[in-house]
Amino acid sequence: MSANVETMFSVREKPWHGLGTIVAEAPNSREALALAGLDWKVMQQDAYTADGIYIPGYKVNLRDKDLSVLGVVTDRYQVVQNEEAFEFTDALLREGVVYETAGSLQNGKRTWIMARAPEKYIIAGDEISPYFVLMNSHDGSCSIKATMTPVRVVCQNTLNLALRTAKRSWSMKHTTNIKSRIDEAMYTLQFAQEYMTGLGKGIEELCQKKLSERKVMEYMNEFFPITQDMSDSQRKNNIRLLNDMKIRYFDAPDLKDLGNNGYRFVNAISDFATHAEPIRRTKNYQENLFLRTAEGNLLIDKAVEMVRCA
Repeated sequence: MSANVETMFSVREKPWHGLGTIVAEAPNSREALALAGLDWKVMQQDAYTADGIYIPGYKVNLRDKDLSVLGVVTDRYQVVQNEEAFEFTDALLREGVVYETAGSLQNGKRTWIMARAPEKYIIAGDEISPYFVLMNSHDGSCSIKATMTPVRVVCQNTLNLALRTAKRSWSMKHTTNIKSRIDEAMYTLQFAQEYMTGLGKGIEELCQKKLSERKVMEYMNEFFPITQDMSDSQRKNNIRLLNDMKIRYFDAPDLKDLGNNGYRFVNAISDFATHAEPIRRTKNYQENLFLRTAEGNLLIDKAVEMVRCA
């Protein structure tokens, strides 16, 4: 393999895709939000048609700093300010927490803060850092959601695997009892230790699943099959993506010492899912990739299921 390609694999960027503002020096979530420019409030006003007719049962959410419209919601929707949504991560993670980035998506309609927990885990000889991503929305499109996103330090591959024994995310709706639900969240989010324990067992199981090169190629071909009924462009694109995936398994220096097993395969798929260059970069490509990285990626989940069924 060429030195250029090897360099590509030995120096990976963090899987947050350049979104948000780095806030690693922030001592708490309030400071992090200020550094990231998220220290604004959501205002609610009555909803009217363009002709000035009042619309009962609905409210308009506005950002106070520029009066931009964030969304139209029902009158049951209760605003949870950025500061309110994120402040419980301080109490949850306590001393040693490092806020790494915070930002907004879709012009403020969705906001997030990301914190690295102080604990470090050594699993199958790898150092794994647990991250919390907490997301809030102001347009009524989704709930407040917290997700666990473990990252393999040596290569920045995300390992937020779907486990059968522990959950990696928790969410709550913007309803009238939201304040009490936030109090519950401070208890519920203690699933972190349970998830990391389950992750350790899951990774050990993946390490025990030995895979031949033939089986690896069989699995990869399931992701990007090459068939006779494809158009030339479809076949060309799948060949390109398949070759990229193959390189990430067979040639990545940080994976060679793992052996030919399921853990190596899942890491290669994670690397592809979170770092590979797409066929087309859409306008919202980075935002969508960030959300898949934080909330869970279907490609990674599929890879885990393939190995489990091997």
